[in-house]
Amino acid sequence: MNTISGSPSSTATAGIGWTLAATSFGFVVVQLDVTIVNVAMPKIGANLEAGAAGLQWIVDAYTLAFAALLLTAGSFADRFGSKRVFSVGLVLFGLASLACAAAPSIGLLVAARGAQGIGAALILPTSLSLLSHACAGDAPARAYAIGWWSAIGGVVSAVGPVVGGVLTTGLGWRSIFFVNLPICALGIWATRHYVTETVRVAARRLDITGQLLAIAALFFSRIR
Repeated sequence: MNTISGSPSSTATAGIGWTLAATSFGFVVVQLDVTIVNVAMPKIGANLEAGAAGLQWIVDAYTLAFAALLLTAGSFADRFGSKRVFSVGLVLFGLASLACAAAPSIGLLVAARGAQGIGAALILPTSLSLLSHACAGDAPARAYAIGWWSAIGGVVSAVGPVVGGVLTTGLGWRSIFFVNLPICALGIWATRHYVTETVRVAARRLDITGQLLAIAALFFSRIR
């Protein structure tokens, strides 16, 4: 460890490299689907004969499910392990993306987007937990890893509309969901082979009532 500059050693950064890659794959799909869908809205509306309200729910179903279940996902990670919950999130996100790509109606597309949001909620907090665990208390290494993780997410957010435009124009709007499948597959593979599980806190109770109230508050604030 370089104690003068506070930067992580090359050994430390090599040790967390695969965990950073795996968690970044998850963060990429989460961030990408926040922005990539927006530019495809006109073609989705025309193809599925959806009005403005239906198109708005394509965005809201994702963001509401994502925001409402973040705390629940953190509780699940404490109880069942962040690696396991992260992997489930990637699988769910991939399957939901496939359902989005194949959706024959606006209603099914909105439902699939909600499932994507649930997957995103399972991915985001657990990715940070896995990064922190991989650094094993090494503060400079953790700062280095989270810095790169954040930078990757920022770049993806910026290029999302461009990618969405290119895919929608060249391959049709369904391609913006198909693109998630190889990214999720790479994340699952890297997580399975290179990421270590966190310590589980089995005795911690889930606050079911609090979680349901939080979900209800977010939902009714949207439809009010």
